[in-house]
Amino acid sequence: MVELEHILSDGRSEFLAFLAALARNDHEKIPSLTQLQHKLGISVASLREQMEVARALGLIEVKPRTGMKLLPYSFRPAIKQTLAYAVATDSGYFELYSDLRNHIEMAYWYQAVNNLTEEDLRYMKSLVLSAQKKLEDQPIQIPHYEHRELHLTIYRHLDNLFVTGILEAFWELYEEVGYNLYTDHDYLKRVWDYHQKIVDAIESRNFPQGHKLLMEHINMITQRSKPKLPQVFE
Repeated sequence: MVELEHILSDGRSEFLAFLAALARNDHEKIPSLTQLQHKLGISVASLREQMEVARALGLIEVKPRTGMKLLPYSFRPAIKQTLAYAVATDSGYFELYSDLRNHIEMAYWYQAVNNLTEEDLRYMKSLVLSAQKKLEDQPIQIPHYEHRELHLTIYRHLDNLFVTGILEAFWELYEEVGYNLYTDHDYLKRVWDYHQKIVDAIESRNFPQGHKLLMEHINMITQRSKPKLPQVFE
């Protein structure tokens, strides 16, 4: 296997290169700060800076008394950080990212639904029922949890952590910018009518019909009024 740590060892990423070597060899235990300083030949200040970068990227977990632990790689934390910054500078970036997410869902539809299990289908049907009940309650409850879970469940078994990372980051920021607070009752009922039909199409294995419904559902979402986006770093 080709050694790739050199792409990280640019004078700023010695710790990330060290973590990559650990991950490749299936190690989770990370030495103490003093041991790392001597092993990597960098100052404590530099090491702490690099550790903070690794923590922000979701590569390590740092806890009092238990020290540092190497985490399984996830694409989501890195996207979430840069996306939150982008939206804080220009709210229009969220719409661009949302468009990317929509195209990804459409492109991976057939691969995703072919991987769904009977258990997944039962779960999605329960989410639809839960959402419909919330919309009938007085006062109504916004079924955001069900919305997020339904979409993520469809794509959960994709063997592509970059795709799932993009989708997961979308839903996290979706909550932070306030789309989960959208309260137009008629609009929400139409959304869940589509979700019901999409799940029905999956259950009957009419995947082309499900794909068509998903496209219509996405087009409906893009035409709704947009909330005023808050400062996500506040």
